Amino acid sequence: MKILFIGSRLFDDVSWYLKRNNITSIVTESNENAANLDLADEVRIVPRGMDAPAKVAIEEDVDAVIPLIGIDPPLISVGKMKEYLETNYNIPVIASNYSTAKLAANKYETKQLLEANGIKTPKYACIDSVSSITSNDYPIVLKTPDGQGGCGVKVAKNSNEASEFIESNTNIFSEEYIEGYEVSIEVLRHNNQTVALQPVYKGNTTLSGTHPLSKIKRAPLYINGIDNQEHNTEIINLTTKIANLVDLDGTMDIDILHDTNTGKDYVIELNTRPSGTRYMSAATSGIYPLCELVDMARGNWSAKSRKKSIKNYYATEIPVGDFDRSNKVPCEKVFTSDNSYIVHGPEHYERLTIRATSNSKLEILTYELANEYATRNNIHFN
Repeated sequence: MKILFIGSRLFDDVSWYLKRNNITSIVTESNENAANLDLADEVRIVPRGMDAPAKVAIEEDVDAVIPLIGIDPPLISVGKMKEYLETNYNIPVIASNYSTAKLAANKYETKQLLEANGIKTPKYACIDSVSSITSNDYPIVLKTPDGQGGCGVKVAKNSNEASEFIESNTNIFSEEYIEGYEVSIEVLRHNNQTVALQPVYKGNTTLSGTHPLSKIKRAPLYINGIDNQEHNTEIINLTTKIANLVDLDGTMDIDILHDTNTGKDYVIELNTRPSGTRYMSAATSGIYPLCELVDMARGNWSAKSRKKSIKNYYATEIPVGDFDRSNKVPCEKVFTSDNSYIVHGPEHYERLTIRATSNSKLEILTYELANEYATRNNIHFN
């Protein structure tokens, strides 16, 4: 079998799995100095956009195409390419179609769809000027429809901060600021079959708008004072409903805010791309999301079998900057045992994801790794 992958930045997430299953890989990349190019069987350096990857897919007569793209704008073009290759050449593209990708890339239209289907989302409104915001509205979240990853998003605490954002952006809408927890959940869907993985705690909401990658993550999601098993099941059912509603294909990251004052969950974003919490998903469930895309391409993916194989580990993820650069030989991005860890991410922005069979074992392993990290970096704990 031969699969074309678009983009190399995330290719190390799947390269080990391809070798285990004797799958030939071709990677298209616009940056000749990009990471992980040495892991592919064949590399094609191509112009930006989807025209060249589509041409390579046809010329090489690949069995499937898997885009490994971590940002929203190109995904709309991916959706168009999907329809073109699947309709005209019978080459499956494991990604969402044009309409789904277009919806997810527009945060305002996403909220309209959620609201129209009775799914809770924070109160929102178009903003023409700072005068549209009353003093009682602060703090307030200001967004642009195409914002992502902290760009195009501002938590304004006063009119001066709101004015600064409004003057430098267009098509702005406001969103009610909610005090509580940020939650992500990754959903897999193919051939009208859906599996939602474990909800992941991404930290408290903050007025500073701290990026989730800078926060410590935990799973399974635990909130004091509630029935967490029931709550997590509710989130899984809700996100399954959403994935089916938008006709997801492949993987989707759904972001949720849990309001600690009301106990309600609010859906804020849908992202039809690999999740920033995918290592946490793998740690807790034993299911590696990007490898699941490979199984979808192979034609042997079943939601029923995946649900049966889901594990229930405890996990945490910690930003470490540089954990260990002494061994730069590419390694399999896979947990080696029930109680183990993976270091991942680019140089200077690495993260450490740890999993264990119990919360107490997770704490012990985390403590041991923290001390190892401190010793290596000459850090002294008080």
